[in-house]
Amino acid sequence: MAQLFYRYGAMNSGKTIEIIKVAHNYEEQNKSVVIMTSAVDTREKHGMIESRIGLERAAYPITDDTDVFEQVQKIDPDASCVLIDEAQFLKKKHVFELAKIVDELNIPVIAFGLKNDFQNHLFEGSEALLIYADKIEEMKTICWFCGKKAIMNLRFHDGEPVYEGEQIQMGGNESYYPVCRKHYYNPPVKQRSEEDI
Repeated sequence: MAQLFYRYGAMNSGKTIEIIKVAHNYEEQNKSVVIMTSAVDTREKHGMIESRIGLERAAYPITDDTDVFEQVQKIDPDASCVLIDEAQFLKKKHVFELAKIVDELNIPVIAFGLKNDFQNHLFEGSEALLIYADKIEEMKTICWFCGKKAIMNLRFHDGEPVYEGEQIQMGGNESYYPVCRKHYYNPPVKQRSEEDI
């Protein structure tokens, strides 16, 4: 029986590399997968997902207007799995469409993304997935400063933490640190910067 999975984690928790690994495992068994990603994320080439370690795969972009259910039916209605990157940027309607893929096409869907933004608010896609996913799994990583489990994403600019601004700002290690709760509120950013010089 197919299920909708939501695998979430802070920045640098290996979400994209996990998608590439899962796709590879299916394809080694001659099973097809559909890989999709939010079109909001424009850091990489359009229609590509890329991990921080350099591996990449082609992916179908999901725009606000995309009907994901119809798109999967066009791409491969007999796919063994649908994999979604940057799922936090999905709209609630997209999550309903992912559930419809599971319920009507009997295709498992695994969505990967952040849970909370840099102000610790849920993204629209994350909130819907936390409500509607059959299984929720946390992908863990460590705090940039202390090695405890990271549960938050600290945005920074010019070496200073940023706690206000637009919810969505594309960036990687140059803009965000995965952090524990303690270092979200009290990051030793200047100390770390001086040590790295």
